[in-house]
Amino acid sequence: MTLSLRPAALAFDAIAHAFDARFGAWRSVSAQRRAVRDALLKAFPEGGHILELGGGTGEDASFLAARGYDLYLTDPSPAMVAQANAKLAPLQGRAEVVAGEEMEEFAARHLAGGGTKFDGAFSNFAPLNCIADLRPVARGLATLLKPGAAAMLVLFGTFCPGEMVVESMRGRPHVALRRCKRCSAPARLGKRNFHVVYHRRDAMKRVFAPWFVLEQRLGIGVTVPPSAAEPWISQQPRLLAAMEAVDRKLARPLAMLGDHVLYQFRRTTSL
Repeated sequence: MTLSLRPAALAFDAIAHAFDARFGAWRSVSAQRRAVRDALLKAFPEGGHILELGGGTGEDASFLAARGYDLYLTDPSPAMVAQANAKLAPLQGRAEVVAGEEMEEFAARHLAGGGTKFDGAFSNFAPLNCIADLRPVARGLATLLKPGAAAMLVLFGTFCPGEMVVESMRGRPHVALRRCKRCSAPARLGKRNFHVVYHRRDAMKRVFAPWFVLEQRLGIGVTVPPSAAEPWISQQPRLLAAMEAVDRKLARPLAMLGDHVLYQFRRTTSL
């Protein structure tokens, strides 16, 4: 495994110490996280062996581990992984520094070392958007997942009216349209620059075929606003609760309008 961190990993490494305090207090993030967690609990077998990609500080992994799942978290940031291990160790889970671009290499090493295949995998809040080429991720997951296992991958939506409205109101129209870009877009976090790619549905289907079939998409944050609306939206709990209720009803029919989109893939049994 490479010891040099990629730009996105460096950015998240720089804010790992404050990540939970900053984002954990935001009600919009919590609302979107609840929707994802509900979908994960429905998709994964009870007590299953679950892999997380780009798991950060382990908030979702520890949530599942506390409910009896066997969690193995991967993330490219050593500082994030250190925090995740502190949360997961008491719950018999573990975390390891692995970049998404290295998923094939990790898969070979994991299985060669006696590791077992997983009953499911997930990635939340768009770490896969920091990866330009998702083919190594798809091939690695194909090796690591059992036939019939679900891969629940949450990426940025590619057309988010909520972000367009919020960023326009903030006087940043150039940011409001960034998801329309077909090429990589600049991002900044922890005073460090990196790039994100807004992967489209058809491209996702091509990359993950023939090992996976796309079963459904769910919009995460169709009416719940993106984090750009913070901290104002957190000060409006009744409004946000109403938005969250509507969000659940629109998650399927208007998935393409979500701040995030959950792609539910299923590992095929023939390959």
